[in-house]
Amino acid sequence: MVAATGLIAGASILAPLGAYAATDDHGGAARNTGAKTAAIRESIVDGPAKNVILLIGDGMGDSEITVARNYAEGAAGAFAGIDALPLTGQYTTYALNKDGTPNYASESASTASGWSTGTKTNNGALSVDIAGTPQSTLLELAKANGLRTGNVSTAEIQDATPGAQIAHISARGCYGPVKTTANCASEALENGGLGSISEQLLTLRPDVVLGGGSATFNERAVAGDWAGQTLFEQATDRGYQLVNDAAGLASVAAADQSAPVLGLFTPGNFPTRWIGPDATVGGADLAPVSCTANPARLDTGLSLASLTDKAIDLLSADSKQGFFLQVEGASIDKRDHAADACGQIGETIDLDEAVQSALAFAKADGNTLVVVTADHAHTSQIVGSTPPGLSVALTTEEGSPMLVSYGTAEAGESQQHTGSQVRIAGYGPGAANVLGLTDQTDLFFTSSNALALNTDLRSLSAAATLTLDKATVTPGADFTATGAGLAADWRATSEVSTAASVDPLGVADVIDGQAVFTGTAPTAPGRYTVTLTGAQTGVSVSATLTVAAAGVTPAPTVDPSAGAVSGAGPTKTVAAGVASAIGGVLAATGAQVGPLVGAAALLLAAGGVLLAVRRRRNSLLQP
Repeated sequence: MVAATGLIAGASILAPLGAYAATDDHGGAARNTGAKTAAIRESIVDGPAKNVILLIGDGMGDSEITVARNYAEGAAGAFAGIDALPLTGQYTTYALNKDGTPNYASESASTASGWSTGTKTNNGALSVDIAGTPQSTLLELAKANGLRTGNVSTAEIQDATPGAQIAHISARGCYGPVKTTANCASEALENGGLGSISEQLLTLRPDVVLGGGSATFNERAVAGDWAGQTLFEQATDRGYQLVNDAAGLASVAAADQSAPVLGLFTPGNFPTRWIGPDATVGGADLAPVSCTANPARLDTGLSLASLTDKAIDLLSADSKQGFFLQVEGASIDKRDHAADACGQIGETIDLDEAVQSALAFAKADGNTLVVVTADHAHTSQIVGSTPPGLSVALTTEEGSPMLVSYGTAEAGESQQHTGSQVRIAGYGPGAANVLGLTDQTDLFFTSSNALALNTDLRSLSAAATLTLDKATVTPGADFTATGAGLAADWRATSEVSTAASVDPLGVADVIDGQAVFTGTAPTAPGRYTVTLTGAQTGVSVSATLTVAAAGVTPAPTVDPSAGAVSGAGPTKTVAAGVASAIGGVLAATGAQVGPLVGAAALLLAAGGVLLAVRRRRNSLLQP
């Protein structure tokens, strides 16, 4: 007791009681206002969710968030969107090398592929594994499960983050036919591949796509049904609603599979919100500056928050269908590469406003999972003195100087990504799965499980049927073949076969699970097998077409092909030969997407076409 008294007395001599703050006044920096147990417990909601909204800040590491928050909200401030999600964790972002070893410094294609497919891949590749096998994406799976889908970005819509949801290709730069022919030749349409990122987008047919990248759509297809036409012309022919400004977007009242929206508002990436001086050697020694509005910024109706609001409005219009939406704030990364602090800060604020829009919808809806994260970390750091590399001094919202350093490249070169784990935060059903330390690929499972997605694509088209409007026709008469129930297929091929020959009918878009072929019957009497095959799953259905003169029943001289029946009703099988050639479709996460586009191209080139496929939207939508 004596020793204790002596210590207290000594303490009072060294620091009189008056030097201590009162116990109820610690300066006000604490962010917690009380116990959070009840609030956290309330925020943990079991799935399934009806909707999922993923918001991605490209290059938005913890440092980038802090730089932007300090500047715009102050050191003790908070973002109303990014910082408002109640459940927060961190996830790892490493990629793989082609030999399967880890690559600790990833980039946007490999990282976006990780959460889009649940499968890690090598840098530069989009939604294929390290062997080059296509992997099913969240957007594809959502569509196949009957959900509406959207993809929004302030980058070119073919860029890595939006591109990973819509395409499977070995090189992220193969935006259109020109670069695909030159740099991804084996994947080009003319060589039996899936085609460029833009062409795959048109085939996948998301309900809402909003972003930049219109320049690529002026390129002309080299092969396929639209060879020689621009991608814009192809989009129009396939029924897309094309918009290129705020007024056009505002006029869109609905978007669905019969008339999806493709909004391309800039030739390349969107202009940034703010501008300011680039970091320079010794820049932190200069007088602090403030960021200014970019006069080239797009109409406020095309802000990321506005695009997010519009996408949500369109996707949620049908109360019976859920939706999957990915939203990217792209130029946090792009301006970080350029050592442009004001540019990256403004883009972070843009993303925060989009997050606020998503949260407002989710809170009102009560059945929406919102996740906010980044693809990888980046270079910018807050420092206390002028570093030897690039730096800039900014005046924050509080009027204080903040020094921002960029130290991974020389002036004029591109700053590098960094391999740090990044924040992931969630709100709504299933959001508890972001807690703690996870991996980027876990976000695929968090999202797909929240939506209760069936990841076996083949099973989703297994109930497909094929019907003919006329079971018996006269030689040369018109008839229509309609395939239905092709939920997990975006295109379908068809053919007429006899024991001796197979004549291709062509390729058609699948819209709401339906593909329609209209043409002219053969002139020779007999029984023929009409077969339709889903291009993505390999599921095949058949029906028998009888060709006979009026009042005459032909003898059964035609031996229908395997899998068909000698009557008017449809039969169903899996096109084993073709499906084997494309790798099939696996019944689990990381499922292979097995396109038949190459096989279809070969069939079309074989000649002897009996039916003319009407590609126009009105024909495809006929019952």
